[in-house]
Amino acid sequence: GDPLGEGYGGESAWGGRFDDEIDRMSDLYAGVYERGTVAMANAGPNTNGSQFFIMHIDYPLPPSYTKFGKVVEGQDVVNAIAEVATNERDKPLEPVVMNRVYIEEAAN
Repeated sequence: GDPLGEGYGGESAWGGRFDDEIDRMSDLYAGVYERGTVAMANAGPNTNGSQFFIMHIDYPLPPSYTKFGKVVEGQDVVNAIAEVATNERDKPLEPVVMNRVYIEEAAN
């Protein structure tokens, strides 16, 4: 999400920014962003790049962040990451590294 570790992200896999993929009328965007939701971070409409976030609690964010995944195993790791000490810009004081992430397509 942030190759240089500066908090600004990087290019997407498509080389630059890409548009939101949000249907605000969809049930997917009704209510809160649930614990375990994986969504794109952005700097405003249609500014998705390489950064994403994982919700460690349910929270009523506006429907402005494209949801593209859900943690199905390892929420304890997400919770541990959420508890690390950070500086005034919310950057962890010690590096937080995900060594391995498995992505599975949802079963229909």
